[in-house]
Parts: sequence; structure tokens; C-alpha cells
Amino acid sequence: MLPKMNDLLVKLYELPPHERFPEKASSNSFIVRRAIAPEKSLITKWVDTRFGTPWADETTGAFSRQPVSCMVAHTISGDRLLGFACYHSPFLGFFGPMGVEETSQRKGVGTNLLLQSLYAIRSEGYAYAIIGQASSHEFYERTVGAVPIPGSSPGPYASQLRHTT
Repeated sequence: MLPKMNDLLVKLYELPPHERFPEKASSNSFIVRRAIAPEKSLITKWVDTRFGTPWADETTGAFSRQPVSCMVAHTISGDRLLGFACYHSPFLGFFGPMGVEETSQRKGVGTNLLLQSLYAIRSEGYAYAIIGQASSHEFYERTVGAVPIPGSSPGPYASQLRHTT
């Protein structure tokens, strides 16, 4: 049985201005950008190792879209992956999963990954996005004004097959 975590709704037309969250956060020495196909195995292995197979599976799904619907954060030198975020995986209009390496948390990495992903969804003509089964409501409420969707747990995830190991 899934833990009770409601989905969240985000008004994409009320996102903070794009200029406030550039792809290159030079003061923090990282870049946020769309992943590309040759990075698929590297990124999905990294996600699987740190966050588990279900999130790696969703990341694989994001690589099946065109354009790829996975954003990555890495050091400016490109030698270290710091975080990832997916959207349109497993459902259109959904954001998540997102994960940030523990040593990079609270440094703007997650905020930039979230916003770059939501800007991408908005650019496709969506007015709203859903953050599926969010574990940290406070972060999403504070960052993008997300609000819980009553009765949305387990929502579309109810019939999902579960990993048992």
C-alpha cells in the first residue's frame, strides 16, 4: 500500500519570472539543463543508485520523449551530477520525480531543477502542472505556490505494480 501523499497543483501562469532562475547558477557553481540521449545510461544508473529503481524507471521514460523531459544539474566543469528532475513521466502534465544529491541540497539545485522543468511544461501550452505524490509539500508550496489536490492519493498510481525488493 502506498503512503498517503496527495498530488499538488501548480499554476504555471504564476511561476516566478524566468530571469530569476537562470540555467547557469554561477554563484553556486552548477548548471541546470535538459539531458541528452547519450547521457541516458549514466543518469539512470546514478538515479537508481541514489534514489531507487522506480525513479530510475521514470527517468528512462523521460528519455523516451522528444525532447527529453529530464533536466539535470551538474558542476560547471561537468564532472559531477548533482541532481535530476523529470516531467511528463509517467503522465503528461506531471512533474517528478526529482532528486538532489545530499551534499547539494539547500543550495538552489532543487529550486532550479523544479523551475526549469515547470517552465518547459508551460512552454508546451500547459496552464497547470501536477506534482505527483510529493513528499515535501512545504518546498513546493513555498517555491511555486503548489496546493494539495484533495483526495488525490493514491490517484493514478493506485493500480501500479510495486517493486518488492
